Amino acid sequence: MKPAADESIFPPPPLVPGLQYSRVLLKLSGEALCGVDGGFGIMPEVLSTLASELAEVHAAGVQIGIVVGGGNIFRGLKGASAGMDRSQSDYMGMLATVMNGLALQDSLEKKNVPTRVMSALEIRQVAEPYIRRRAVRHLEKGRIVIFAAGTGNPYFSTDTAAALRAMEIHADALFKATKVNGIYDRDPARHPDAKMYAQVTFSRFLADRIGVMDSTAVTLCRENRMPIRVFKLTERGNIMRVCKGEQLGTVIIED
Repeated sequence: MKPAADESIFPPPPLVPGLQYSRVLLKLSGEALCGVDGGFGIMPEVLSTLASELAEVHAAGVQIGIVVGGGNIFRGLKGASAGMDRSQSDYMGMLATVMNGLALQDSLEKKNVPTRVMSALEIRQVAEPYIRRRAVRHLEKGRIVIFAAGTGNPYFSTDTAAALRAMEIHADALFKATKVNGIYDRDPARHPDAKMYAQVTFSRFLADRIGVMDSTAVTLCRENRMPIRVFKLTERGNIMRVCKGEQLGTVIIED
């Protein structure tokens, strides 16, 4: 049987020695694509820079799954707080993540990285339906997989979707890329003397109600022993550094 076109053009890259993680799930906020905290839309130059970095990590042989939020286009909770029906608002937010996923796919493929968008909502004209075994096969063939539309259900955040997908694809770790260096004892934007944790336990994270990640997602990771690393996205090369196991940001570990 003749191989698919992209399999002959984009063979799976070999794993570079020194990498600690061979398969990861990267959680990105929608705001990461617009380059401005609380901003809206997608900035092509920001998208291109992110795609270049992901292409380098992919070339090193890391299998990458990505869950991207939709807050730069529409945030479900904000719509609900303005009087919209929560379910309707959340579905709109899911569609925003599909838009971001398609934009990221386009940018990655311009860097010659084979990419698939898999949606938890069925939109066959633009994305594959999410099927776990097919997603794993895409990763094994050296394709980056972007998981869009969250879990496909309202009332669940994209953080929870990231934790769920990380478990389903048997990722080595869940990476949460943020605008700050890691997890702090208090808000570093308001308190210059805030101290960053090198590591924090799941129980401490949940007890202190640390807001950097949804508590449902963290609970799911604790129950399935999935390590989480929180680090700063905007510093070039950080994704590769965490894949190499460098002590970057904050790791959330078992009690």
